[in-house]
Amino acid sequence: MPSLIANLREVMTTDLKMIAPEMNFSELAENFELFDNWEDRYRYIIDLGRKLPPLPEEFKTDATKVRGCMSQVWMVPSPPTGDSNKFSFAADSDAHIVKGLIAVLGILFSNKTTADITQIDTDGAFRQLGLDQHLSPTRRNGLISMVAKIKEYASGAI
Repeated sequence: MPSLIANLREVMTTDLKMIAPEMNFSELAENFELFDNWEDRYRYIIDLGRKLPPLPEEFKTDATKVRGCMSQVWMVPSPPTGDSNKFSFAADSDAHIVKGLIAVLGILFSNKTTADITQIDTDGAFRQLGLDQHLSPTRRNGLISMVAKIKEYASGAI
């Protein structure tokens, strides 16, 4: 069975833009501290999602769909390029808040090595931002599913 990466090479007729965060996680955490309440933080997360590069429709397939998310989520790993030790991905969702969570995950995981990705304490990061307490159980489960998919892609197990 051909891998998703091999299939992506065949269908990449579109310029697929990977998530390229404009800040690191420390800066994101500092920005979160500037807001007084969770309504403002949710708006901020949604704004982060609006800045994501669009995912072309041809990549919104069953093969790229993230299972375990209440919303529709599609995630595409970058095909190996000149710096194949670094992981990046493109993703999209039909829900604004989930697109924002994808942006947060981009900040955590994009342009990191596989070794770095295995060392990222996602639970700790979510706790630091307060996401562990302020997402519904279904959103939390979806976030966990997205993290699992990123780690699967980064490890090459696709």
